[in-house]
Amino acid sequence: MAENKRSQKTQKRPEYQGPESAKARLALELIERLKQEYPDAACSLDYDDAWKLLVSVRLAAQCTDARVNVIVEELYAKFPDVEALAAASPEDIEEIVKPCGLGRSKARDISACMRKLKEQYDGKVPEDFDALLDLPGVGRKSANLIMGDVFGKPAIVTDTHCIRLVNRMGLVDGIREPKKVEMELWKIIPPEEGSDFCHRLVNHGREVCTARTKPHCERCCLADICPKTGVGAE
Repeated sequence: MAENKRSQKTQKRPEYQGPESAKARLALELIERLKQEYPDAACSLDYDDAWKLLVSVRLAAQCTDARVNVIVEELYAKFPDVEALAAASPEDIEEIVKPCGLGRSKARDISACMRKLKEQYDGKVPEDFDALLDLPGVGRKSANLIMGDVFGKPAIVTDTHCIRLVNRMGLVDGIREPKKVEMELWKIIPPEEGSDFCHRLVNHGREVCTARTKPHCERCCLADICPKTGVGAE
């Protein structure tokens, strides 16, 4: 785990290179069209405090956001703040969160994360990317989500929807590793657009550009410019 954490921090994000390349120009067009299609895009995990988003995003691994939103209601009823969760045993946490899957590892990470917040940050979530990565159970995807949604800073969240769609749309070429996808997107996505763009990709991936069934290209707002179906198709 420690080695993995170090590897996540060794490479800083590249600077935005501007709309010079064909991919960057395509990215700007995709951003504008998705803004029109999903004007109110936001995180689908419910939270009213930064630490709750940390908990929810850990629980969301291999679990739907809708299920997580239900499960955390019971969790917060019993453990209403960072101090309460930090004092709880992993077993007590696991008893509540196990319907999300991977209950033991998730409960262990949540317990350790809350203890670190309490002991090192006075119960507050740090507003620093590397500090977030040092928290148990927090990787680049989670850290970017916190930076973008909580602190309003540039962020690119490479979840499964993002990775699948940016490959399908031609913004990256056959890259599946989340960190590598993130690094490529920093070069072509304006920093202030990254967080909302990724949320809109989630919406689009769920509603139109689906993974489990054939994509609904006939009603896609991007069909005419998508390399899979539009003018760029081979």
